[in-house]
Amino acid sequence: MIGGTGPVVRIYPDIHSLSRAAADTFQLLASNAVSERGRFTAALSGGGTPGELYSLLAEKPYCDQIEWTHAFLFWVDERCVPRAHEDSNYRLVSELLLSHIAIPGGNVHRIKAEYGAERAAEDYERDLRAFFGKNGFPAMDLVILGVGEDGHTASLFPGFPQVGETDRLAVPVFPGKERHDRVTLTLPVIDNAGQVLFLAAGTAKRNVIRSILAEGNPGGLPAGLVRPVMGNSMWYLDQDATGSCTDGGNDLE
Repeated sequence: MIGGTGPVVRIYPDIHSLSRAAADTFQLLASNAVSERGRFTAALSGGGTPGELYSLLAEKPYCDQIEWTHAFLFWVDERCVPRAHEDSNYRLVSELLLSHIAIPGGNVHRIKAEYGAERAAEDYERDLRAFFGKNGFPAMDLVILGVGEDGHTASLFPGFPQVGETDRLAVPVFPGKERHDRVTLTLPVIDNAGQVLFLAAGTAKRNVIRSILAEGNPGGLPAGLVRPVMGNSMWYLDQDATGSCTDGGNDLE
């Protein structure tokens, strides 16, 4: 573990052990939140890395240990595609998790991105304020994030104005270059979570992980700008993403 004043970093041999550790963390946070406050709130990400986490949560023992009737699920971001589209983050979570657990439909707060980015962002912000309250930023128990090779997280891309948004809860994003328009949570919402959990695996992530965690994020990459104000951030990485040796050494220190 690499800790201290900054993010807590845990390195695992492979994505399978990383995913199981993430499932353990999800279950523990859910149990604690329900016990203390009567509900658990989490914002989920799409992408390849969290898929195994969602599959694990749908299986025993996790599916039986989590009180899904008291769990409320949100999304970190979404592409502006129909919810059954192969690029939909909702579809990913639905197929791997939602279709296998007994969670009430009213507990699932997806981003209705098929409406278009502008309308969907406004609709999602209204939903968030109706659930968490009209004042301030939502205080979610857990936000799960990934990191792109370019340093983006959620749909907050390097150099885009949405990275500097300080008032809105959800904003539209127009990446261009033949990529789908998107809707994303803003940094203040992410930073207001009790726990932020980054998941990253694979050698393609090695350079960006080094830049953010070992070099202090000199380029101001969005993933490195996440700084929770009430909780903390944890990075669960596999050895490929860090350049770690199989004997447990690592090259981030």
